[in-house]
Amino acid sequence: MKISLSWLSDYVETKGSTPDELARRLTMAGLEVEGLERPGAALNGVVVAQIVESNKHPDADKLSVTKIDAGQGTLLQVVCGAKNYQVGDKVPLATVGTKLPNGTEIKAAPLRGIDSHGMLCSARELGLSDEHAGLLILDPALKVGTPIAQALAMDDVLFEVNVTPNRPDALSHLGIARELATLLGTTVKLPAAKLAESALPASEAVTIRIEDATRCLRYAARVIEGVKVGPSPAWMQQRLKACGMRAINNLVDVTNYVMLEWGQPLHAFDLDRIAGAQIVVRAAKAGEKLTTLDGKERALSPEDLLIADRDAGLVLAGVMGGASSEVTEKTSRVLLECATFQPMTVRRSAKRHGLHTESSHRFERGTDVSAVPAVLDRAAALIAELGGGTVRAGRVDVVPKPIAPRRVKLRPARVSAVLGVAVPEAEAVKILTCLGFQQVDAEQWEVPLARVDVGGEEDLIEEIARIRGYDTIPTVLPRGLGVLAPEPKGTLAERRIRTALAGAGLDEVVNYSFVAPAELAAFVAEEGAIAVTNPLSAEQSMMRTTLLPSLVQNVLRSARHQAQGVRFYEIARSYRPDRDGGGPNHVPVAIERLEVAGVLWGLRDNARTWTAKDAAVDFYDAKAAVEAVLAALHVENVRWEPLDSPWYHPRSAAAVMRDGKRLGTLGELHPRAQQRLDAPAGIFLFQLDVEELVAAAVLVPQASPLTRFPAVLRDLALVVPLPLENEAIRRLIVEVGAPLVEDARVFDVYTGKPIPEGQKNVAFALRYRAADRTLTDVEVNAAHAKIVAEVNQRLGGQLRQ
Repeated sequence: MKISLSWLSDYVETKGSTPDELARRLTMAGLEVEGLERPGAALNGVVVAQIVESNKHPDADKLSVTKIDAGQGTLLQVVCGAKNYQVGDKVPLATVGTKLPNGTEIKAAPLRGIDSHGMLCSARELGLSDEHAGLLILDPALKVGTPIAQALAMDDVLFEVNVTPNRPDALSHLGIARELATLLGTTVKLPAAKLAESALPASEAVTIRIEDATRCLRYAARVIEGVKVGPSPAWMQQRLKACGMRAINNLVDVTNYVMLEWGQPLHAFDLDRIAGAQIVVRAAKAGEKLTTLDGKERALSPEDLLIADRDAGLVLAGVMGGASSEVTEKTSRVLLECATFQPMTVRRSAKRHGLHTESSHRFERGTDVSAVPAVLDRAAALIAELGGGTVRAGRVDVVPKPIAPRRVKLRPARVSAVLGVAVPEAEAVKILTCLGFQQVDAEQWEVPLARVDVGGEEDLIEEIARIRGYDTIPTVLPRGLGVLAPEPKGTLAERRIRTALAGAGLDEVVNYSFVAPAELAAFVAEEGAIAVTNPLSAEQSMMRTTLLPSLVQNVLRSARHQAQGVRFYEIARSYRPDRDGGGPNHVPVAIERLEVAGVLWGLRDNARTWTAKDAAVDFYDAKAAVEAVLAALHVENVRWEPLDSPWYHPRSAAAVMRDGKRLGTLGELHPRAQQRLDAPAGIFLFQLDVEELVAAAVLVPQASPLTRFPAVLRDLALVVPLPLENEAIRRLIVEVGAPLVEDARVFDVYTGKPIPEGQKNVAFALRYRAADRTLTDVEVNAAHAKIVAEVNQRLGGQLRQ
């Protein structure tokens, strides 16, 4: 963005600081000045001169010999080929030794035998325009000998300021002036709006209705009547040109000028071309057409916000005006608009239609809704002054939902603590006050609506730091720690989980947290899922409530690439809606849970082998991966319970339980989910809650001495009812056999003859041991018999004969 130093001087006293010093201070305050431009430097040596005498050249019909007063005390003889001047006119003279912008170097030399001491210039030769039909005729009031750059108000310095997207308040001359005033310890002088209103109210000339209060926060207008369209004055044209904008006419130029001054875009309508004298701010209709000022017809969508009249659209809100209501040389009644739009709406419309304008650049970043009245009055006063019109009384100002300034807490002691240098409270108060913040009490500050980047205490501290200068913060070495802080339990647990799963042959994958609604529906997990407001695509429009759909998609992609086996895992967060989320307290809308999930499919070793030809993974491969995680974290006393789940096959589904809490689940993908996802058969999944795992983990296990006494091994074959869970039998064996039964494991399950129908044979390997003695056969036999009796009595089982 280009900022004119002479324009800035209207609002702030620079105290004699050089342009380079001002640029340095702005840059150090966070507004990087990428370069300085001096437009008048290329015109050094060109001065205002007056033609005192003009005669025909004796040897050339197309040349004239002139006598020029350049303020040097003596007249200069200059040969000239132009014919558009008269004696007494004041014109630019390039003196001997001058190098013009086009590279021409002026020397004293004879032309057709007549000496010429300089060159009278056209606008093109000075690099001001393409006009070259004759000399540039200057204002008669200019003093002879005045440097042309000064005479044309080009003795200026332009700052090329790189304003970051979070600082829309600095996208104007007043915004930069406020920064400079704070840095220099002076004040900002706001431009006065010298407004004389007529007796007729503006509300009788136009009505305004906002139908989309979410995307239009404020819409205000003034009415100026009896205006005469014409060129704007030279000083305004020069300032607009210096800032890279083209002068059009006095009405349009005023809106651009005030935008560059205040940072608030405006738009001027021809009021007589607005149907019904109505302004309606609404969503565009699907397929609605609008021809914009660039002459292109654009097809709109409901995502576009439209400024319309009674019959049709007029302006693509915040981006570009329409051709149907633009001001022309016939315009006499002007409706001057100043509004505030939702930044996201303008940004999307600008990108959708491939437009980036000075207006959209500012609206996309956010404009100051509270500045609308002052901006509107300033522009109306200038139009009345330059266009000769009268301003109707009052504004038509519609604010659907008033916006109150934010309040931020700032503890004075906190400023010094964060910056590491003592900052007097009075200095901090002065800095923030100069920047426009208002102190409510000792620890509360009201943030200007223009400062969209300030939302917390640290932001206010940053404001103080950048104005004081980051170089005022002392350079010190960081303090060393005598003792390293222990690694957080969760971090250590995650690393062990990754190591365990890698050891089990699984590879880690990283997936997006966004999935398609159909993927969640396949897992009956779409209810309450959080929709993404601006999804990358329809296939990534929902936040996943479980990691499993993403892993199944990994299998599908691998299968399409002819993979014979897949063993993947992912550690990431799932997102479930929080009923109490959102609201004025900004509570997160989602409950985030860290999970580890895995998928196994295809051949067990990911390839065919001669030792176990075509052996496919099964439930116990997934269970082994989970057990590897539990072993790495030393999570003990885990139970495996049958699970009824909509996404697991009933024949292979289990919950991992400990002390009544579910650590996770595992099982085979349900055929119904398999069909919905068009997935291959034989996919086995598991998911574990990392937070529950960390809570149950023993990351520093306690060593226990090895026993000196031998174990006694016995097998126990029991015939029990077929529905009875093997785990229930095992728990009873351990319970009844305590403290002598050290371990009990199932090593065989059999059904069929000679086992009666509805029964099964379950064989356990039992290990007996006492910590203080060697067990005798009598003790072991007694414990064994007691176990058999309890199984018979409590579970209806009996010892197989």
